[in-house]
Amino acid sequence: MARHPQPRRITLGGHEAVALTVEEYEQLMASRRQIGGQSARVRVLGQQVKRTEQLLQDLETLVAAPPARCREQAGTACAGDAVPQTDTDTGCLRCAIAALLRRHRDTAS
Repeated sequence: MARHPQPRRITLGGHEAVALTVEEYEQLMASRRQIGGQSARVRVLGQQVKRTEQLLQDLETLVAAPPARCREQAGTACAGDAVPQTDTDTGCLRCAIAALLRRHRDTAS
């Protein structure tokens, strides 16, 4: 197993400090940049998870209490595309789910 290098401690102006070579300092700065990039990616993923959780909660609510009527005529395609994206009182469950998915997809973009 590789042994971790021990920092060189110095006293400067009565305060203890750590001395780094230029190479060690550059490695430290590269590590900080990598951690910063990873932190940004984790933050974006966290936001996506929250949006997905909200979508699933909305879908669960919609499926638990579907609308009583349906705008869809028998044997035809769902009118979900014709429903305005701001319409929260969609007629059928399929239309309501389609509108909900469009709303969430638009906020993710």
